[in-house]
Amino acid sequence: MRARPLVLIALFLIASALPARAQSQFDFYVLALSWSPTYCENAGSRADPRQCGGRPYAFVVHGLWPQFERGYPEFCLRPAPFVPEPLVQSMLELMPSRQLVIQQWRKHGTCAGLSPEDYFALVRRAREKVKIPEGFQRLDDYRMVTPAEVETAFIAANAGLERDMVAVDCDRRYLREVRVCMSKELAFRACPKVDRRACRAPSLVMPPMRGVPSRL
Repeated sequence: MRARPLVLIALFLIASALPARAQSQFDFYVLALSWSPTYCENAGSRADPRQCGGRPYAFVVHGLWPQFERGYPEFCLRPAPFVPEPLVQSMLELMPSRQLVIQQWRKHGTCAGLSPEDYFALVRRAREKVKIPEGFQRLDDYRMVTPAEVETAFIAANAGLERDMVAVDCDRRYLREVRVCMSKELAFRACPKVDRRACRAPSLVMPPMRGVPSRL
């Protein structure tokens, strides 16, 4: 009987060392694309200077999130495996904040059952699957939109994307991000629970991109 605590400790240590795929199963992914100017405007002096220092970022990758049909896993490995600095740097063109890259790996990436290298390669492939509508690629002034208009623009720009596969998220009266649901193979797929949590505001503000000269 005295050996039982040691056995339990050993089992705990073994489980902690297992890859995430042995610890967490999930059903699909959400690719979250944040409207960077909203983050910069709301964060103010707390904003990451790389992201908000003048380069004209529009939609950037917030993360690629494993999801259950109801809810989602998070922080599946503690401590999370180390992300090599060259890999972090390679992701900054899509996720323009070192802190964001690392935080997304710890919270969401560890639940994908992949190494850091394979997870971020998947993030890159997921982003390549989604075309940003032309009207959102350059914004030099404040713009009012409705959630339905944003969804419609993404649907028109991406063959196979339907209304129950994409959701708009808002922060008070600002457009915060667009969330696209994908299968594990990165095909667009329906996600009723995500869609039901979409923004219901009648209209939203899109702040202009930083560093983009006005056309006026």
